[in-house]
Amino acid sequence: MKLFITGIGTEVGKTICSAVLTEYFKADYWKPVQSGDLDHTDSHKIESWTENTVCHPETYRLKLAASPHQSAREEQIKINLDDFQLPKTENKLIVEGAGGLMVPLSDETFMIDLIEKLKLPAALVVRNYLGCINHSLLSIMALNQRKIKLEYLIFNGSFPPDTERVISSFIKRETRIIRISEIEYPSKDSIKAAAIQLTKTNL
Repeated sequence: MKLFITGIGTEVGKTICSAVLTEYFKADYWKPVQSGDLDHTDSHKIESWTENTVCHPETYRLKLAASPHQSAREEQIKINLDDFQLPKTENKLIVEGAGGLMVPLSDETFMIDLIEKLKLPAALVVRNYLGCINHSLLSIMALNQRKIKLEYLIFNGSFPPDTERVISSFIKRETRIIRISEIEYPSKDSIKAAAIQLTKTNL
């Protein structure tokens, strides 16, 4: 099982959801591109929030906390899709993208191109805010257009029933829904508790 975690935008909780799934599946973790926060990367967070997780090194580590194409340009680098290779592991693997599907890696390539290149199914993290329905449905449409399998739709936090119903009705029957309760202060204990809750739902 290898899975690419993406989101309907920035700050929707991809790293927390990645930690829960990494803990649940006892998987390895890989962040292909880290833009900014090099002293406190998403890999560092996963290591501190989960038990004994192997975090594979990023392909690109960029200093500026911005869109990867801008961060790379600041360092006179051009991100090349051919540089990305899945880590060699016999274990399950959780891969976490940066931002949403149309975040630019360069002027010509986007995060969705990386998912397609790696040939991975996706898990889409959704968070409730004004506009999340629009962003969710556009993201699902984009994945369908590229024929990328949407393995999981992840509702991160609480949602009005009307919002959840509309988004859920837009996915294919093969897509499974995951609900992760609000985790305000991620820690080993809170991530483990969320993973145990997933076990109870027979994910």
